[in-house]
Amino acid sequence: MVLAVDLGGTKIIAGIISDGQVIAKERCPTPAEEGPQSVISRLFSTLDHILGIKGMKVSQLDSISLAVAGAIDIKRGLVTSSPHLPGWHDVPIRDMVREKYWVDTFLLNDASAAALGEHRFGAGREVSNLALLTVGTGIGGGIIINGGLYNGPCGSAGEIGHMTIDVNGASCECGNTGCLETLASGTAMAEEARKRIARGEKSSMVGMVAGKIEEITAEKVGAAAREGDSLALDVIAGAGTYLGVGMVNLVNIFNPEMIVVGGGVANLGELLLDPARRVVKERAFRLPAQAVRIVPARLGDEGSLLGAAVFAREQSR
Repeated sequence: MVLAVDLGGTKIIAGIISDGQVIAKERCPTPAEEGPQSVISRLFSTLDHILGIKGMKVSQLDSISLAVAGAIDIKRGLVTSSPHLPGWHDVPIRDMVREKYWVDTFLLNDASAAALGEHRFGAGREVSNLALLTVGTGIGGGIIINGGLYNGPCGSAGEIGHMTIDVNGASCECGNTGCLETLASGTAMAEEARKRIARGEKSSMVGMVAGKIEEITAEKVGAAAREGDSLALDVIAGAGTYLGVGMVNLVNIFNPEMIVVGGGVANLGELLLDPARRVVKERAFRLPAQAVRIVPARLGDEGSLLGAAVFAREQSR
């Protein structure tokens, strides 16, 4: 029995995992702008609540496993930095949880956990080598090589969203410029739509937000696209093209059998994936481009929870 957590910039999801099944799940917003202590307090209250509603004691758990958005130092149990969790610098969250609950506690990156979950239980069950991208507010990533999660020597591998695509591009929350995240994330899509409307382009999104274009989100872009809005369709196609450029790098470097795309923005489906596939076909080396399959994730927000539980089990052996 593992209590798994997916801690991101907008939400905290906690789940009790038994035999590869999520038997209970709680979700709440992350008070990210209030800083690390407020987020950790919310995390503790969420864990207490899910244990309470299941009538469980901490002693019944084998472990707690934390999948957190950010650059992770697995050995020391630190969140070293996080573009979407302001103020998180070398936060020893693993030990903080361990000291409160007195149970073995593990820490890894949230997208790496999702990659592990999709490999063991989802879209990637039949392959040995895959890359996963989570496309949402930002872009995360995870890498499976020869059936195992690749973390790198520090635990920071897989930051696919922060590969440089445009050296003269926009500033990223990570401190770099021109990252894939600045071009293909949900945040990037919403910003692009707002800019183009402000320049005078027509779109049904204006009516959706009663003229308050600052309220246009990736969800609004997606809704407008499904209704045939030409600006929204063009914005998504542009993001899909940049996503494809990032995938070309993955294909040429790793030669994966599969690239899995998850996260909230992945709900756009073929509107996003078709342009990405086209770029991979046009730009990647022919042999690995023919070998790779680009598919949507299957597990939704349970992917990171299941992957975190697998990680805890494997680390405990």
